Parts: sequence; C-alpha cells; structure tokens
Amino acid sequence: MQQRMDTKTMVTLALLSAVAYLTVLVVRIPIVPAVGFLNYEPKDIIIVIGGFLFGPLAVVAMSAAVSFLEMITISVDGWIGLVMNVLSTCSFACSAAIIYKKSRDLKGAVIGLVVGVLLVVIVMLLWNYFLTPIYRGVPRTVIAGLLIPGFLPFNLLKYGINAAIVMLAYKPISRALRQARLMPASEGGSVSKGKVNVGVILLSCFVIITCVLFILVLQGRI
Repeated sequence: MQQRMDTKTMVTLALLSAVAYLTVLVVRIPIVPAVGFLNYEPKDIIIVIGGFLFGPLAVVAMSAAVSFLEMITISVDGWIGLVMNVLSTCSFACSAAIIYKKSRDLKGAVIGLVVGVLLVVIVMLLWNYFLTPIYRGVPRTVIAGLLIPGFLPFNLLKYGINAAIVMLAYKPISRALRQARLMPASEGGSVSKGKVNVGVILLSCFVIITCVLFILVLQGRI
C-alpha cells in the first residue's frame, strides 16, 4: 500500500511539475518597466498547490525540476537563473506549505501565503542585489538603484497575484486530483472541503484586480 501511495505521489508531482513548466512556456509577461528583463509567469501557483497537498519537500523537488528544465530549454541565465528561480519559488511556496502543514485550514492557508509573499520579497531583494549584477553584466550600483522602484513592486505584484490565484484554484485542483485517484480523499485538507467560501473568492478577485490595475499604472496604460 505504501509503495502504491508513493508511486501515486510521484506521478502527481510529475504531472504538476509538467503543468508548471508549460505555464512558463505559455505565459511570460513583463509587468514592471524598470525591470523589463523580468517576466510574470504563473508556475509558482502550481508549485504552491503541490506544497499544500504534499508538503514543503514537494515544493523543493518541483522547483528544482521545473527550474532545471527552464535552464536547459528557454533560459539564457544559466545556473544563476536556476538558483534564482529555486530561491524565489522556495521562499514563497515552502514557507506557505510549512505553515499550512501545521494548520490545515483556511486561516493557515491565508497566513502561509501572506508570509510567503513577504518572505520572497525580502529574499529576492537581497539575492537580486548579490547575483543580478553577475548574470546581467551591469554594475551593482545599477541594480541597487532598481531594488525599490523595480524589484520590490515586481515581486509584490507577482506573488500577490499568485497567492490570490492559489486561493481560487486550490480547491478545484485538489478535487480533480482526488477524482482522478491521484491522491487519497483525505489529502485535500480543510480548505478543499465544504461549500464555496464567497469571502475568499471576493478577496482573491479584489487582490488580482488591484494588482492588475497597479501594473497598468506602472506601464502608463491608465
């Protein structure tokens, strides 16, 4: 039984990783003009959901697999790009998964995602300062000048949108996986059970709309 469960977990994680990689191929949107070389892509939504379902170690495995595929196929940043991808994804998704693992309910999911957003913003400010000058080939003073007007809003907007979409997508995705018998019915957690939470939907939509409007303002479209 345990071997069969392990096989199901591996298959599910492989499936989620493949979907996450496909989202990188399909969706790549520059959102902050100051750091136009950075694009929004929604892979972390899928990886967070995998972390909610299977724990933080699943996040590490999925992040490493997807980032490696990016490095050998579409990335021009080599191993540094891989490191940056793993750092950003794990900062956001691992922290959210760790908190949700300890409190598998709506409150735990929300707190985990909020902590994840705040942590990844701080972590990426530090690591962009250290590593971005190396792989972009620019002086560190240039990157330092972009941290607040560029990297800060980029990560806030990217992960704010991702967190809101996770709250909307987690329940239907976990239900679909259970119906496909790729995970036990009990693995879905409290957030995936019960009636639709209208408050969660409204709050998530508000966050997404607010972020999109702010992006349009930054781009000078409104």
